[in-house]
Amino acid sequence: MSVGQDPVQDAMPSLDAPVARAESARLRAETRLAGTIADFFLDADARLDDRTRLMLARVLGGIVEAIEADIRRHAARLLAGQGLAKVGEAVLRPKGAGVVARLTRAGLLRDEDLMEELIARVRHDLIAASLPVDIADPDEASLVVRLAGVPDRVVASAASALLAAESRRRVSNEQGLASGSELPAELHHRLVWWVAATIRDEQRVTTREGDRAITDAAERSLAAHDEGERADAVAMRLAGAMDARPNELSAVLVESIGDRRLSLFVAVLAHALGIAFDQARAITLEPDGDRLWLALRAIDMDRPTIARIGLALSEADPRRDIEAFADALDEIASIDVTEAQAAVAPLALNRDFRLALRALARTDRR
Repeated sequence: MSVGQDPVQDAMPSLDAPVARAESARLRAETRLAGTIADFFLDADARLDDRTRLMLARVLGGIVEAIEADIRRHAARLLAGQGLAKVGEAVLRPKGAGVVARLTRAGLLRDEDLMEELIARVRHDLIAASLPVDIADPDEASLVVRLAGVPDRVVASAASALLAAESRRRVSNEQGLASGSELPAELHHRLVWWVAATIRDEQRVTTREGDRAITDAAERSLAAHDEGERADAVAMRLAGAMDARPNELSAVLVESIGDRRLSLFVAVLAHALGIAFDQARAITLEPDGDRLWLALRAIDMDRPTIARIGLALSEADPRRDIEAFADALDEIASIDVTEAQAAVAPLALNRDFRLALRALARTDRR
C-alpha cells in the first residue's frame, strides 16, 4: 500500500449497495450522537428553547428561500430571453434536499455574525410580542400612532415607516416568508452569494450562459437591497427625529415598552447613549440585565422607571429572574450616573475596534 492511501476509502467502491447504505447510516448515527452529547453538556442559558428554535428555523428558512426564489426567477428569465429556455428551466427547478440543507451541510450557516443577528432578531420579536400592554390612557392612541400624526413631517414619516416595517416583520415571522431586506447589508451580501453558489453547484450541466445569468440575478438582488427599510433602521431614524430630551426619556422609554414597541425602546436607548442599535438590542435582551441597568443609570433613569422596564421585560422573558431583579433594584438605583457612563462607554467604540478587542480577549482565555 502506498503512503497516504486510505484503506477505508479504497474499499468503499467494492462494497455492494446494502453494505454501503449500512456504513452511511452508521456514520449518520455517529454524527447525531456527537450532536446530542454536545447539546447535553451545554449550559442551560446557552441552549435555545423550543419556541426560539422553531422561529429561528422559520426566519432563516424564509430569508434563504426568498433570496433563492429571486435569483432563480430572474436567472431563468434572462436565459429564456437568450433562447435558452431549457437551461433556464433547469436553473428554476430546485434539486436535491434544498438550498438551506446544502448550506447547512457545508457549515456556512454556522457563520457567527449571521446567527448572532438572527438569534437577536428572533429573541427581540418574541419578547416584544410577550410584553405586557401597559397604556396609561386606554382611550388614547399608542405612542407610534400618535407620532405618525404629528405636524413634524420628519417624525411623522419615520413613525409611519416604523408601523409598516414592524407589520411586515410580524407577517414574515408568522408565515415564514421573509425578505432579504431584513438583514444588514453585509450579511445580505454574504448570503446572496452563498445561495447563488448553491444554485450553480446543483446544476448537472453548467454553461457559461447559465453562470452569467445566476451572477446577474445575484447582483440584481444586491442592488435592490435597501438596508434602510429594516425595522431596526427605521426605528433609529424615528429616535433620531424625536431626539428626546433628558427630561423626556423616561416617559418615551416606558411608553415604548408599554406599547410593545421594543424596537423603538432599543432605538431611543441607543440614540441617548450614542451607540449602535445592535449594541443597545444586545444589552436589552441579556437575561441578567446588568448592562441594561447600567445603561439606564448612565442616562439618569430613576428607580420607578427602571422598575417598570425591568418588570415588563421579566414578564416577557422567562429567562429573567424577577425576584433577583427586585432584590437588586435599590442597589441598581443607587449607581452613580458618572460611574455608569464610564462602565458603558466601551459600547460606543467603533464596531471593528470592538470586534478586534473581542478577538484578542478570546485568545487570552485559551
